[in-house]
Amino acid sequence: MVRPVSWLADHWLDLLGWGGSVLLVYSLLQARVLRFRTLNLIGCAVLLAFNAIIGVWPMVGMNAVLGAINVWFIVRLLRERHDDTAFEVVEVGIGEEFLRYVLRAHADDIQQFQPDFDPTALRTAEHAFVVLKGDETVGVVLLRADGDIARIQLDYVTPKYRDLSPGEFVFRRSGVLRDLGFRHVMTPPHMVGAYYPHVGFRSNGREFVLDL
Repeated sequence: MVRPVSWLADHWLDLLGWGGSVLLVYSLLQARVLRFRTLNLIGCAVLLAFNAIIGVWPMVGMNAVLGAINVWFIVRLLRERHDDTAFEVVEVGIGEEFLRYVLRAHADDIQQFQPDFDPTALRTAEHAFVVLKGDETVGVVLLRADGDIARIQLDYVTPKYRDLSPGEFVFRRSGVLRDLGFRHVMTPPHMVGAYYPHVGFRSNGREFVLDL
C-alpha cells in the first residue's frame, strides 16, 4: 500500500505543473475581468516556478512576461475602482428601446442577483440611468422618487465589471442623484450579494440607506 505522504513526495512536481495548467485554463472561463486577471496571474506564477525547477527556460520567460502583463492590468483595474473618470452615467428615457433591449439581454442574470425585480417596474420607475465605460454598457439603475429618497428598483452591473464597484461612482461620486434633488438612496431588500456596505451605505435592518 502506497502511503499518501510518500506518493505526494514523489509526485509534487507533477502536481505543481498540473495545478498551474488547471488554474490557467480555469481563468479563461471567467466572465469577470478582474477575476480572470487574478487567476491568470496565479497560474502564471505557479507555471513559472514549475518550469524554473525543471529548467525549461523559454517557458519561464513566457510566464514571467504574461505575469507582468497581468500585474499591469490588475493595477489599472484597481485604480479605476476609485477613478471619477472611469465611468459615465447617462440618464435615458424610461420608454427608450435601448433600455428595454439591455434589460431583455440580461434578464436571466438580473433575476439571479435581484430576484424580486419585476420587469414591469419600468411602468413605475421615474429615472433610468445607463452606466457606460467608453461606448460599452456597464450597468443599469432604475429609481423611483419618494420625496427626497431615491428608491432603487434595479441596480444591475454586467458580469465583466462586477468586481470594479461602478456603484461607488454612481451613488457617491457622480453627483447625478444630488442634482436631481435626492438626499437619500434606499436599496431593494432582496438583492443577492449586495455590495452596498462597501460604498458607504448603512443598514436599517431590511434595506441599505445612503445619505447623499
